[in-house]
Amino acid sequence: MIDERDYIVHDAVGLAALVRSGDVSPRELTEAAIRRIEARNGELNAVIHPLFEKALAAADSPDLPDGPFRGVPMLLKDLWPASAGDPVHLGMTVLRDAGYVHPTDGHQVVRLREAGFTFVGRTNTPELGLVATTEPLAYGPTRNPWNTEHGSGGSSGGSAAAVASGMVPVAGGGDGGGSIRIPSALCGLVGLKPSRGRVSNGPREDESGLSVVHVLARTVRDTAALLDVQAVPFPGDTVIAPRPERPFAQEIFGKPRRLRVGVRVDSPGDGRVEVDPECVAAAEQAALLLEGLGHTVEATGPAALSDERLLANFAKTWGVSTAFALDQVGEMIGRPLTEEDVEPATWFSADRGRKTPANDLLQTQYATQLFGRAMAAWWADGWDLLITPTTARPAPVIGELVSTPENILASFVNSLPYGTFTLPFNLTGQPAISIPMGQTATGLPVGAQLAAAYGREDLLLGVAAQLEATNPWPHLPPD
Repeated sequence: MIDERDYIVHDAVGLAALVRSGDVSPRELTEAAIRRIEARNGELNAVIHPLFEKALAAADSPDLPDGPFRGVPMLLKDLWPASAGDPVHLGMTVLRDAGYVHPTDGHQVVRLREAGFTFVGRTNTPELGLVATTEPLAYGPTRNPWNTEHGSGGSSGGSAAAVASGMVPVAGGGDGGGSIRIPSALCGLVGLKPSRGRVSNGPREDESGLSVVHVLARTVRDTAALLDVQAVPFPGDTVIAPRPERPFAQEIFGKPRRLRVGVRVDSPGDGRVEVDPECVAAAEQAALLLEGLGHTVEATGPAALSDERLLANFAKTWGVSTAFALDQVGEMIGRPLTEEDVEPATWFSADRGRKTPANDLLQTQYATQLFGRAMAAWWADGWDLLITPTTARPAPVIGELVSTPENILASFVNSLPYGTFTLPFNLTGQPAISIPMGQTATGLPVGAQLAAAYGREDLLLGVAAQLEATNPWPHLPPD
């Protein structure tokens, strides 16, 4: 039996190597994950759907695929994609009360099963993944392992808390406005938002929108290796990112050429979001490290990031998407949703979306296309990477980002400092990664975000590996 220390100090690549060598069995790894979840979840509330018996059966099965991660346990976020026969509640009380179970696997889950993972549960998420904190009325708040008085971010906050606390080495996440990168920064993890179309969103969603899926991890090599197993298109995918010249996992071993790197630490859009000095310091520290590694670093960035329409365009698209999502949930339970079925902020957003004229939506989509072209021009002019803080503030106190009857918009307004640096790259479809870059004076993790041109995850992973080697981060907070 693998002991707890050996289990939690290995990343997914390391655990997979133990299985291949015969030093540990898939069942032993699954049992270790279950023990760790049972020890930590009561405090953190990260795992809301334990799937322990199914995971043990999969680990024991002779049909467990002989993929590169055979027998390694992981968790899935309780948003799309679904896992066959398991609850999918999307952070919603109405789906919880209906006991909704989805019949089929999403495409990301198909690829992860092929790689040999066993799924030990599904993790907490805000309602429909709409805000930057994981505190849904349906399941309560997920707490940050570094300080349980603080939140773990959103919307992949349950996955972030689970990985950061050592329950599993990696967990699934989705990113429609920063939902992988924000919780990764707040919990001291590596969080890559891949290029649009790198990982299939099917079969329920297409690849042309704001959201992409990947994982949250403790190491760059896990982030790269997991991208390789998921970046295999399915028939019918609407967007397919350019194929890399070699596997992403190989990018962490090479030394990137000398790169031109820009740094921007003031908030995008109209610049009204005040950026915490400790978050600024995280970006500046990443810049100093890259300069020390021989890269050219300058205080500059795309002028398009100062477009004052940026937030309004994102919010309009977000509202229309929320209205459509509620219609989908209504189809899942067999009746239209009412205002009483959802959280007040969700209903408000959807109502705004329903009232958006079609012409306004088309104008917003057109403006978004122009924004993407203007952003791409900066990279085409010879720049390789842009560094920003991942978030404008460290992890919020539990309850700080929650709406109240007196202020139903509080969750959206108070989430803005957490998404201000991340959401532009959901609009453009570019890849961006958050990497740990130290802690605040009170011990909360802070991250730096690196963004590259469309399709250039290879550059992000290569540079992230350089930073990881130069500035190693703690992989686990103290218990």
